[in-house]
Amino acid sequence: MSDVLRNGWLKDISARFFAGLFMCVSGTMIVMAGLHFYQGFAPDKDFVSAVIKAVNDLFIALATYELALGIFKEYRHNQKEDLFMSIRRTITRFVSVVVIALVLEGLIMIIKYSQLDLAGNLFYPVAVVVAASLLLMSLGLFLRWSRDV
Repeated sequence: MSDVLRNGWLKDISARFFAGLFMCVSGTMIVMAGLHFYQGFAPDKDFVSAVIKAVNDLFIALATYELALGIFKEYRHNQKEDLFMSIRRTITRFVSVVVIALVLEGLIMIIKYSQLDLAGNLFYPVAVVVAASLLLMSLGLFLRWSRDV
């Protein structure tokens, strides 16, 4: 078993599998975004809601694409580049995409609940925006504490 781990082929196959899996999920989400956008042109559908669904799907696709790239980079890593800096960049990109997606989703929910006079449900989107803010502050602390390493 130690020969398998030492040679690295199992790690290479696993990295390719998971990176490919997340790439497929990303591609599927792009197709779903196109379908949601296309369905917005139907006479009985709300175009704005369809565009919002398409944008949400595209942000999820971007997040899974970044995750796939991070996995592939981390486990198919050449020794010339600093592994820690590579992981730090990957985490920063991934968390940034997630924060943007959460904030957009929260703001869309706030607008939708305000238009539908559902003020009692506004604490859900506000909680999403606050959670995204905490995640962004945590990323800032991580970057500050890890810059000297």
